[in-house]
Amino acid sequence: MDFPLFHADLIGNRAIIAVVATLHVLINHGLAVGMVPLVATIEWHGQRTGDKRWDDLAYKIMLVSFIITTTIGALTGVGIWLCASLINPYAIGSLIRVFFWAWFTEWLVFISEVSLIVVYFLTWRKWMTPALKRRHIRFGFAVGGFSWVTMAIIVAILAFMMDPGSWLTERTLFSGVTNPIYLPQLAFRTPLALSMAGIVAAFLTACFTRRDRAFQQEALRAVNLWPLFWVPLTLAGGWWYASVIPEAMQANVGTALLTMEFEQWQTQLLEGVVATALILYLISQLGVLRPRWVPRIAYFAALLAVIGLTGQFERVREFIRKPFVIGQYMYANGIRVGDYPLLKRDGLLRHSTYVYPLTENELSGVLPDRLDRLADGKTVFMVACSRCHTSNGVNSVVARFEAMFEGTWEPKLLADYITNMHDVRPYMPPFPGNDAELLALSDYLIQLRTTRQPVEGAQEVGVAINPRAVDAARSAQALLSERGQR
Repeated sequence: MDFPLFHADLIGNRAIIAVVATLHVLINHGLAVGMVPLVATIEWHGQRTGDKRWDDLAYKIMLVSFIITTTIGALTGVGIWLCASLINPYAIGSLIRVFFWAWFTEWLVFISEVSLIVVYFLTWRKWMTPALKRRHIRFGFAVGGFSWVTMAIIVAILAFMMDPGSWLTERTLFSGVTNPIYLPQLAFRTPLALSMAGIVAAFLTACFTRRDRAFQQEALRAVNLWPLFWVPLTLAGGWWYASVIPEAMQANVGTALLTMEFEQWQTQLLEGVVATALILYLISQLGVLRPRWVPRIAYFAALLAVIGLTGQFERVREFIRKPFVIGQYMYANGIRVGDYPLLKRDGLLRHSTYVYPLTENELSGVLPDRLDRLADGKTVFMVACSRCHTSNGVNSVVARFEAMFEGTWEPKLLADYITNMHDVRPYMPPFPGNDAELLALSDYLIQLRTTRQPVEGAQEVGVAINPRAVDAARSAQALLSERGQR
């Protein structure tokens, strides 16, 4: 609780990072990790057969990948760091401390990857002699290898956030990397990226070769072999991945797939996902056996379907680890599990460096005797709730309670529910403060319902130093000085 908290009350903090991260994953998997090896393979085939049309096709596909990965892909990659630092600085700080050397290595690999991809693309039309062409193709496979290494390192961190495994007791980089979910998730994401690339490449091939029907059929037949090979391995990796997900997380899958209102549709949705995957596989098979039967619109539909499935996978992966942002170590509100006993005893406010002043809109119709309690309630809301909830926007805390309680709200009624919310909805973190703060939060939620005003974050209204935290720090310093004199 040592950082002023950014808060976007209209779309919510988690929606911001979800959009940025999902877009980055789609580009990274489909157009970098999976696409570059496929492009290099097409280029190699063209060099081996001496047919320049294959080389032209590979170049056009690489042109699309190069533009998107070096613009939107690069921006969203940096954007993930920015969003994570703003939205949950405690979580990203903990991950940096654990994986500092892994991330340092990843940045070195990433710089090498970027350098190689620039060389690979910009020298394409210049290295046309047989010797230089062979070197160029090797560059392509090297770019693919470096892209995969960057993903392999990041996947270790993503898996760690789901299940840290033995790191909870050993606290070493090695134990963090070798968490139980790492290899299964890597075994799923690697063929997934390659399968995505094949579907994207099939659509681009259908577009780029439309003027040469004979070559188009030959190219589509060859390109569709790529997803045909990798999709079964994706399914196998997905089965392995699903089998190691902790039982508590598996219980969250129904809500993660849809919403709380539609948990009972989980089976039907899973059947729809399997059916979609089979349709994608069928399109690839037809692309190999009867390419003239598959129109471009079918490849475009397949492209949209794989984007939707991958986006849904990312959503589920993010949600099912709730109530934790780092499994068994840190809750989604950024508070460590080990700190809960201290905060339950002393209260959140005693250990929060900053308080969040009430705005004029929030003070509408407030009697003077409620001011202090509402001020405490707002700070508690910002610290304990605002990482996931808004006031009246996406995932509104007011809307959630209105769905449960009709009529007039009473602070005691809300407090009783919040006390037990973790038992009712296990993906919600337990309330971390004391009883007085619980009532203050309840009173503040009632005020939010009354005013319907957005909660403004530190980036809009600023913060103030918490006098209680200052007093606590002074008391601790005095105690240490007294012990030192003895």
